[in-house]
Amino acid sequence: MRMLTPSSQVRAPGLLGKLGAMTSIRDTELLEQSLLRTLGPLLGVLDTSLYRVDDTQLLARAMHYHRSEVQASDGVARMLERVEEVVNLGDVPRQVIQLTENVRLLGKPCTRSVEGGMLVAYPLFGGDEVAGFFVFERDREASPSEDAMIRGVLEVFSNYYALLDISQRDRLTGLLNRQALESNFERIWSAMTRPDRFSEREGGRRAQPSGRYWLSMIDVDHFKRVNDTFGHMVGDEILLLVSRLMGITFRSSDLIYRYGGEEFVAIVSAESEALARNVFERVRLAIEAHIFPRIERLTVSIGYCEVDPDLLPVEVLSRADRSLYQAKQDGRNRVYDFSELVERGVFPAPSYGDTELF
Repeated sequence: MRMLTPSSQVRAPGLLGKLGAMTSIRDTELLEQSLLRTLGPLLGVLDTSLYRVDDTQLLARAMHYHRSEVQASDGVARMLERVEEVVNLGDVPRQVIQLTENVRLLGKPCTRSVEGGMLVAYPLFGGDEVAGFFVFERDREASPSEDAMIRGVLEVFSNYYALLDISQRDRLTGLLNRQALESNFERIWSAMTRPDRFSEREGGRRAQPSGRYWLSMIDVDHFKRVNDTFGHMVGDEILLLVSRLMGITFRSSDLIYRYGGEEFVAIVSAESEALARNVFERVRLAIEAHIFPRIERLTVSIGYCEVDPDLLPVEVLSRADRSLYQAKQDGRNRVYDFSELVERGVFPAPSYGDTELF
């Protein structure tokens, strides 16, 4: 019988405790953060990254975790943590792209020599496909025991992530559900109000970053008529097709939810209102142009507004919902922006502090 060494006696309970903490989490993004927080210290590295791929196997999202030691005023050294989520991956280092592509093709860990050390990437599996990559850099490759530990933690993570993901998916369409929407509200509002989201201007002033969010409510026009005429089985098929069309028309960074019945919610990032409108118009046109079984033609109405961190999520939803209702009142199959409706005098100018419920 093999006796545990002192180091393994310490490491095993510590790792089991971290895995226990990780699998007690009920939010997929917090679970991803927990993975990075777990493996970084175990590997003795300060920086770890998690990259996710979309349905076309292209990098779609990244999460970076950084630890740094800071000397406090009382002379005690403390570890500070920083987590950064990145959706725009235009600045991903070329060596990371090349390394993760090799991992994707081979389906196993790969390394690459970089200045000052070794870049290491492990695959994250979702079913039988590579769904992402765990990446870190240090002065040497993983030892056999470290390799076994990393593979074990990633397997636990992937299995548990899949279970959480299922719980946040609509059973019919596979889109994110209302529960996931509420979780993402908290995340987006938190991100938009973080101090580090502001950049310094000349004179010490701070400016908001260029990234802006837009929330839309999308409703299938005359859907009750579809159910009444053709039955709920055909209606479900139509909703599934609509969700698939939205899935391929929205960008990989956009978030799409089935809000309930024939209503959907989409949250997109766009630099301006014009770019946001282009995204929503593209979705409307894609559905209008599609030939559906039995009913042939179908349209959707869309109402949207900019996400303002000074407003409660329910108020933003209310504004998008009111814009959607106005689009349906004016003939359906159109896209309306809340601020544009205010400028046209259709809606009164909103006053901050008055929360509208619907």
